[in-house]
Amino acid sequence: MERYGMVIRLRPEKEEEYIRLHENAWPEVCDMIRQCNITNYSIFLRDGFLFSYWEYIGNNYEVDMQKMADDPKTREWWKLTDPCQVPVDGAEAGEKWTRMREVFHLD
Repeated sequence: MERYGMVIRLRPEKEEEYIRLHENAWPEVCDMIRQCNITNYSIFLRDGFLFSYWEYIGNNYEVDMQKMADDPKTREWWKLTDPCQVPVDGAEAGEKWTRMREVFHLD
């Protein structure tokens, strides 16, 4: 199992929309997340930053992420959520969510 912490900025004018979307997350999108071996998935909001955390339990992260990206319902969902987000300073070209480095873990 590998833990992931990711960060992205939220456009202030899109905050209510983003929250509303996630209050009613589409079951098909949630199912695809599970099919791609992601568990314990959460998104937190603070001062215009979104922080996501999940645990990956699969054997090939790249293949699972491509499966998710190829899913039509997930792509439809991203068309709604992506305009709400802005990459953080220092993000790689084309990168949306930026992975954070884990510096401490207590189990």
